[in-house]
Amino acid sequence: MGIIEIFSGISGSSLNSLYVIFVINPVVSIIIPTLNGGKVFRKLLEQLSIQSVRADELLVVDSGSNDETVNVAAEFGATIIEIPKQEFDHGATRSMAARRAKGNILLFFTQDAVPATADVIEKLIEPLIHDATIALSYGRQLPNNDASLSATALRIFNYPPQSVVREFSDREKLGLKTAFVSNSCAAYERSCLEEVSFFPESLIFGEDTCTAGRLLERGYKIAYVAEAAVFHSHNYTLIQEFRRSFDIGVLHRSEQWLCETFGRAEGEGLKYIKYELSMLLTPKMLYQLPLFFCRNLTKFLGYKFGTKYGNLPQWILPKLSMNSSWWHRNVTR
Repeated sequence: MGIIEIFSGISGSSLNSLYVIFVINPVVSIIIPTLNGGKVFRKLLEQLSIQSVRADELLVVDSGSNDETVNVAAEFGATIIEIPKQEFDHGATRSMAARRAKGNILLFFTQDAVPATADVIEKLIEPLIHDATIALSYGRQLPNNDASLSATALRIFNYPPQSVVREFSDREKLGLKTAFVSNSCAAYERSCLEEVSFFPESLIFGEDTCTAGRLLERGYKIAYVAEAAVFHSHNYTLIQEFRRSFDIGVLHRSEQWLCETFGRAEGEGLKYIKYELSMLLTPKMLYQLPLFFCRNLTKFLGYKFGTKYGNLPQWILPKLSMNSSWWHRNVTR
């Protein structure tokens, strides 16, 4: 019986799945950087092990975990690459793993992003397989069950339920949001990633957005796949909010081409503030308003300090940052 005869009695999503698995047959590598992943890391690997499309390779790059992370990775058959903690770099470490990987589609997860369904990989790689102009896709991030109101609002704002494909010309209406992606759950066409020499090195973070920007400049598209969802959120304290925003400011200052090419970040920040405020303007939520104003003022100040980091004394920079070790490795401004 020929393959056409086999497919003739199948339709809809089942046919799409068989097309992905049997006709295209991509080689899929999953890459996960880890450091003391804890229980959630096991949950991630458990969910990856039951996916409708199974990865051909699992690479775990561990930066000196002192818990059971390495043992758990080995239990699930991962190839483990161990590096010293001080050598971890968001871009360089992922690039090193990507070069070692055998896949023509490279999936990246963070250690705490747990797939919500068994078809996350299938949904995530479909745009790359069916459209050669799409260089990368990224999934939706849902708030964890214990997510705070602000963490929930941020996830809903940044990761809506509608999928979309973005291209370079969209920057005129979407601004910096055009290049927004997250390596917490993302898939890259390897050949496209090679075109831009993988991820930029020595960034405080944001290697995913910078890479997306370069790919968009080259004429490729980005797919946001809402159907490929993971649970991933953080309940930051005010200090952590400041530090996270400080690092965003540092990124936008050090990689000025991002804002020059796609637009400034302040406009998107104001949209988010309005969105979160709309969630609070109900009688049951009004008590959250003081914390709302305090948090967003903290984030604003953190961002502004970050954009001015070159004017601050070097000794204070690690204290203001969420990525303090980065400052000890990178003193160039």
